[in-house]
Amino acid sequence: MDSLTQIVLGAAVVEAVLGKKVGNKAMLYGAIAGTIPDLDIFSSYFTDTVTALAIHRGFTHSIVFSVLFAPIFGWIVSRYETYKNFKAWSWLFFWAFITHPILDAHTTWGTQLFWPFDLRLAFKTIFVIDPLYTLPFLVFLILAMVQKRTSAKRRLYNKIGLIVSSSYLLLTFILKWMAFTQFEAALKDQNIDYIQLDTRPSPLNTILWSANVETEDAYLLGNYSFFDSQPITFEAYPKNHELLGDLVENEKVKRMVAISEGWYTISKKDKNIYFNDLRFGLLSLAPKSQNFVFQYKISEDSFGKIQFTEEPKDKRDGKKLLLELWTRIKGN
Repeated sequence: MDSLTQIVLGAAVVEAVLGKKVGNKAMLYGAIAGTIPDLDIFSSYFTDTVTALAIHRGFTHSIVFSVLFAPIFGWIVSRYETYKNFKAWSWLFFWAFITHPILDAHTTWGTQLFWPFDLRLAFKTIFVIDPLYTLPFLVFLILAMVQKRTSAKRRLYNKIGLIVSSSYLLLTFILKWMAFTQFEAALKDQNIDYIQLDTRPSPLNTILWSANVETEDAYLLGNYSFFDSQPITFEAYPKNHELLGDLVENEKVKRMVAISEGWYTISKKDKNIYFNDLRFGLLSLAPKSQNFVFQYKISEDSFGKIQFTEEPKDKRDGKKLLLELWTRIKGN
């Protein structure tokens, strides 16, 4: 999830753990601890694109990280804070660390919660930024923050925030199931034979859902809003995996295929080959759009090694997509 959401979650969770003892300091440490797992993004400055993608939401988003580093941070803080309870501070950091990847596991990218096992947990029930999850949570956290640390209202407001946000998170599973059944029915009605079906919420909401459908030689992409009145339509995108040629045996290419969980197409423009990660869809709802959210140019460096370079995004595409999403959410 986005940094603000993780800050709010970390602050609220540790308020429940230690707020009565240390007041707003608990929220402060929780907010800081809630962002620490995302420091793995700095790996992109020290390594290549493929390795950075593999590292992202890996070790720092695991149970192992939470167990190992919570006592370390707890010991450091207990050395200089007035409240010297090492166990309590360790417990604070553990809950701030572990709830971060648990929440991220609900997104499309997911997390390697069980690192070092090669298993990425991704429920794909919520977008990385969802105002309906974050804003009510934030309001109740602020209401709790302005109360005295021993106040019953402080604990009540914080508890309501945790209950409301968690309830919404549970609701997203029901919404995902409802959308999945609609896509499944549409494929059956249109006599489309498919290998697998994957669904995810569209940006900023859980009303409009997107689907990736794998067929023998193509992927079908479709959208469904709970306000739709017309049948679901699908756009076909040829896999074009054969365009990789001998590159299919390259280790970096294999790693990218694994990272994308097999949801990718290959395209060719001006003699350049591009790897398109389908898990995050397109930056446009226009028919036949080729503007993928994550598109990587495959090239050779001066040493003959294969490199993946992410294509830059245009801010205008983002603004245009938001307008298209608002229109599409209201129904087809």
